[in-house]
Parts: sequence; structure tokens; C-alpha cells
Amino acid sequence: MAMVEIRDVRKVYEGGFEALKGVSLDIEEGEILALLGPNGAGKTTLISAICGITLPTDGTIVVGGNDVIDNYREARNLIGLVPQEINLEPFEKVINTVRFSRGLFGKPRNDAFIEQVLRKLSLWEKRDAKVMELSGGMKRRVLIAKALSHEPRVLFLDEPTAGVDVELRRDMWETVEELKRDGVTIILTTHYIEEAEAIADRIGVINSGEILLVEGKEALMAQMGQKELRVELTDPLDAIPDSLSQFDLTLDDDGRTLVYTFDAKADRTGIGRLMAALPDAGLKVCDVNTVQSSLEDIFVGLVHGQGEDAA
Repeated sequence: MAMVEIRDVRKVYEGGFEALKGVSLDIEEGEILALLGPNGAGKTTLISAICGITLPTDGTIVVGGNDVIDNYREARNLIGLVPQEINLEPFEKVINTVRFSRGLFGKPRNDAFIEQVLRKLSLWEKRDAKVMELSGGMKRRVLIAKALSHEPRVLFLDEPTAGVDVELRRDMWETVEELKRDGVTIILTTHYIEEAEAIADRIGVINSGEILLVEGKEALMAQMGQKELRVELTDPLDAIPDSLSQFDLTLDDDGRTLVYTFDAKADRTGIGRLMAALPDAGLKVCDVNTVQSSLEDIFVGLVHGQGEDAA
């Protein structure tokens, strides 16, 4: 059974705006799912519905076998949430802030566990500092510590590295990997596509309140990613010779590079015919290399394609 089961979830706000349009999704125990989408896509609304912050208009959500409405307390006890907004008591000490969150969930005091969490997030040396004395990145770490304080089995990270420097971001993802090894299910929304590409097991793309796809990262790259053959020429071209019109070529780098896009899984890529045709067209090749489409290319293509369909 999936750790999180979402079935036909809709959210319609007063005034008729439909933020979620029948979303269905299963999230497996112990996996890292990255949810990608532009601003206003429905990422935060979906997380809020799962966490019980907002009530869905239709559909069901089950976390660890508990319906988030009928068994709210049991479901919520399994969930840790790191929100986008930094909303902390500025005059409270870091350690008391984290202890208080644990107490809110009815967990008994456990100073050894709180110390472990703070050390993982490099907050132990700051434990007696007031929140107002911390940098923005360290405040973000406090949010994560609060979310982990009651030992959740599902962790939602809503844009967790926004405004965080590179070093802190790297430390955070090391913590995420460690939580995954402990069997924690992690769902993150991010604008940093390279992070999703680096650490996620599966990628979900959401836009205009609809899930466009959910796919294993490697499978997604293999199924949808294309490769480019970039042929660097000795002499620049003003235009592609007519004799090469049978190939889908574009010019790049001020006419110095021919770009040929192909499906790496195809039985016949056409590369051999292209390379044989170049000398016949009077072109001298200086260098050749291939480039794999990135996850960002795939994401932009999906969202742009949906926009065209809607039009």
C-alpha cells in the first residue's frame, strides 16, 4: 500500500477558481518525489490538502492508511511540513521552538532526539540563540527541525531551499538522503530543477491544477529526453546548404555549429547519413559531441505543450 494515496482531489475556491482538477497520485513509502510546476500550478494547494490545512472540495486523501478528514489526528501525526514562509517566534530560543513543536503533537519530551535533529541541521551551536538573531538560511533550518521534531514518517518540503546559500542547500539534501535511508517518505516542491534531477526517485509535473505526469526520473529522461548532435564546423555558415535539407538541422554559435536532434532509442538515428553528407556539402568538421536533454528541457516542453493545448 502506498504511504500517501490521493484520489480525484479537487479544490474550488469561493468565486469559482479551480486550484486542483481531479488530482490522483500514489506516493510510495521511503521514496523522494519531486513535484515541479510554475507559480500557481497547484503545488502548495495540494500539499495543504494532504496536511489538512485546506479541505478539498471533492476526492479522498489517505496517509498511512488514515483518511486526512475522517482520521485527521492520526494522519497529521505522520506528517512533517516545512512551509515556504518563515513564520517563527522571533524572541524564542531555537531549542525551545523545536521542543514546543514536538509537544504540540503530544510526544513526550526527548532532549536526546532534539539534540540529534539540531546537530543534523548544524543548529546545535545556535540552540540558545533567539530566532531573530539567525540568518534567513538558518531560520529555514529551524523550520525543518520543527517539522522533524515529532518523528514524522512523511515529510513535505515546500520550496525548502528558497533563499538558502549553496552550502546550506547541500547540507539540507544530505539530511534528506539520510531521512530517506531511515524510511521517511519525502515530497518536495522546488524551482531548482537540478536538485530534483539529482536526488528525486520520481518526478511529478503539475500545471494549472493537473498532474501532467509522474514518472521515475531515469525512465522520464529515457522516454522523453532527446539528444543533440552538435557538429562544430571549421568555417562558419550563413545558411544550411540545400543538400542537407532532408535533415532537421539548425545553426548555432553564429553559424559555427550544426545542431541535429535525434531519438537516442531509435533503431536508425540518421547520424551516419548526416556525417556522410557533410563532406559532399563542402563542409569541414572540426569537432563533434552529443548533449542529453535536461529535465528542465522536458519540464518546459510539457508545460508549454499544455498551454498550447489549452489555447
